[in-house]
Amino acid sequence: MLRVTDQTMTMSAQRSLGARQARLAAAQDTASSGARITRPSDDPVGTGDALRVRAQIAATSQYQRNINDGTGWLTTLDSTLGTATGLLRQVRDLAIQGSNGSLNQDAKNALAQQVDSLRKDLLSAANTRYLGRNVFAGTSDAAAAFTDGAPPTFNGAPGNTVQRRIGPDQTVQVDADGAAVFGSGPASVFTVLDGISSDLRSGLDPSAQITALDNGMKAVMSGRADIGSRLARLQRAGQSTAAAQTSLEVQRSGIEDMDLGKAAIDLQLQQTAYQAALAVTAKVLQPSLTDFLK
Repeated sequence: MLRVTDQTMTMSAQRSLGARQARLAAAQDTASSGARITRPSDDPVGTGDALRVRAQIAATSQYQRNINDGTGWLTTLDSTLGTATGLLRQVRDLAIQGSNGSLNQDAKNALAQQVDSLRKDLLSAANTRYLGRNVFAGTSDAAAAFTDGAPPTFNGAPGNTVQRRIGPDQTVQVDADGAAVFGSGPASVFTVLDGISSDLRSGLDPSAQITALDNGMKAVMSGRADIGSRLARLQRAGQSTAAAQTSLEVQRSGIEDMDLGKAAIDLQLQQTAYQAALAVTAKVLQPSLTDFLK
């Protein structure tokens, strides 16, 4: 027969109380932290799911940052091209005024000065930068998209566009090709403005330049329409990404977070069980051990 000694009973009681105390401590930790998983051993499968969801959240957050950055680029472009369109319309009005045969040369010279001023403003618009980058020069690191001259020189990198990834398989171009919008070399809109100014100073009728000016204006407006469509795409992507972030956060919370009501009930149950174990042990073991446990 197996003899059960007082020491055996004492050791068994200590182990039982230790196990109860460990469960109580775990319940207290869960209730205080609000997390169901505090270490991988708590739920290996849940830990794997949580890591997968957290990776998706991180990727979605990066897409949102890319969308915000791209929106900044395209908003700058849209505003700049709106300004450029307004400048070209002013030049057109001046050209029409200059075609009036009743104007003397002084009046035409004054109109030419206004055209020159508008040309400078247009060149400044074409060299617009966003966060230190030329918005019309692609990936070129040139100091300016256009270097002034007769005609201005385009310094961009044709075909090398600035892209932003807004999804696992979606990218959006966030810059504009300055050569396509403003033209380059003798075919640029700057050359047209130079021709209008030259005609006015020479006393000639600048109306012959209006057709070329209208074509240049159409190119600018077409570029702005393209920017608008890309901006709308980014806005839709931003809404989808925000919805995805909310959904993923709900998934993460469902995997990692503890239901507070359930945690409170479990804590109360563990406390009751521990107190019951202490009471039972006090009746079974010697008073000296009971006093020690209390």
